Amino acid sequence: MERASLPDGWRVWNEEPDGRVILVYRPDVFNSQDFPAVCLPTLYVTNGSPRRRPGSGAVETDQWHVKLFFEPEIEAESERYDSREDALAGAVGCAERFVDGDVAYRELYQVPRPDYFNELDRLLDIDDD
Repeated sequence: MERASLPDGWRVWNEEPDGRVILVYRPDVFNSQDFPAVCLPTLYVTNGSPRRRPGSGAVETDQWHVKLFFEPEIEAESERYDSREDALAGAVGCAERFVDGDVAYRELYQVPRPDYFNELDRLLDIDDD
């Protein structure tokens, strides 16, 4: 995956040849000192079974999946694609929506985290007025 194709702040965390890709947002600040490490926004691109979390040794399928997580149990987006190339393009699109402020992460949490949300808004330069 071309690093230049990723929106600002997104990095390739792991890429398997012709396989799974993991993208993360700003690992430099999601380090337990500035932001909780568990809240690292993560995009998974995998052809593993959608019934199991990517990376858990799931059986490969013919479809590719893109999933955006804010925490291990906070899934923001999930899309299916017919090819790895389409899934990678879909992941870049999802990352772009995230940095543009078009992912409504506040609504995903059952227990509000206003201080975290405000800091994430600041990091993304989102005006929530």
